[in-house]
Amino acid sequence: MIRSELIQRLADENPHLYQRDVERIVNAIFEEITEALASGNRVELRGFGAFSVKKRDARIGRNPRTGESVDVDEKHVPFFKAGKLLRDRLNGLDG
Repeated sequence: MIRSELIQRLADENPHLYQRDVERIVNAIFEEITEALASGNRVELRGFGAFSVKKRDARIGRNPRTGESVDVDEKHVPFFKAGKLLRDRLNGLDG
């Protein structure tokens, strides 16, 4: 599902809300999650999962075409860990 499909589905399920308002709400939620992660904070949505940032150290990598060694800088990457209710639902268990 992409963002526009999510917005459309939420608008369809909530006919009392304008689609532009649903879009603002979805964008605000994503923006808050992004800002929290950028600040180094963890975002936990009970029953769904937790977003956090993991640090990957600098390393020596290889160019897959040439086999040449290349320096890969340290970087921070987003990480998502699914919550128990989400995992149970995906595995067909009652949760």
